[in-house]
Amino acid sequence: MTPAIDHVALTVRDLPAMTAFYRDTLGLAELGGDGETARLGAGDRTLLELRRDGAARPRDPRQAGLFHTAFLLPDRRALARWLRHAADSGIRLTGASDHGVSEAIYLDDPEGNGIEIYRDRPEADWTRDGDRIEMFTRRLDLDGLLAAADAPWKGAPDGSTVGHVHLQVGDLDRADDYFAVDLGLTRTFDAQGGAWYGWNGYHHHLAGNTWNSHGAGPRDAGMTGLAEVVIGDPQRAGQAVADPWGTPFRFV
Repeated sequence: MTPAIDHVALTVRDLPAMTAFYRDTLGLAELGGDGETARLGAGDRTLLELRRDGAARPRDPRQAGLFHTAFLLPDRRALARWLRHAADSGIRLTGASDHGVSEAIYLDDPEGNGIEIYRDRPEADWTRDGDRIEMFTRRLDLDGLLAAADAPWKGAPDGSTVGHVHLQVGDLDRADDYFAVDLGLTRTFDAQGGAWYGWNGYHHHLAGNTWNSHGAGPRDAGMTGLAEVVIGDPQRAGQAVADPWGTPFRFV
């Protein structure tokens, strides 16, 4: 089994509001919780865990931690349905890009955590050079995407996953040692201030950038934001490691 992102956990201040946002805006189903946590996902699969800490301070966007959690929808029609839902609901977007390998839409949650919602183009259409995969950032044809909406949005469909997690890091060389050695990822793409990594030929499961966080030190555990990244990998189940800035990665 190839490793992949299982789910992401966030520390939040307002659990009911954040639960409602991910349910109503992203269409994640409520799968359980205990008053201090909430699990949300698609089908019966948890993609996001919210952990309440009312004393946590708001996240510092210059700190190492989460850049965005990227929710991968099964096909272009699903992404088009969500975009129509966003337009009809007045959801504020922060960006929309064609990356060659994917089409992506960006927004933030109420506590400032970045979100990407995307669909992959067929892998046969990706441009490869050995381990490297060509990616770019161009304007997304929103009108063309909206035209593919063939039905109303009824929530994140079964088969949706956390396709990748993009992190803010303090130094790309230190991040590279961690991603490649500790997590066994292959570097697939580079851009100014960032690097992208995947398992088994995927364009990226994890990425790191220093766009807002160059020189950042260890994370402040008393802030909201990324609590842990959970990776599905039976060969390493039960292990836990942390990146150089203190972000935990746990294997299941």
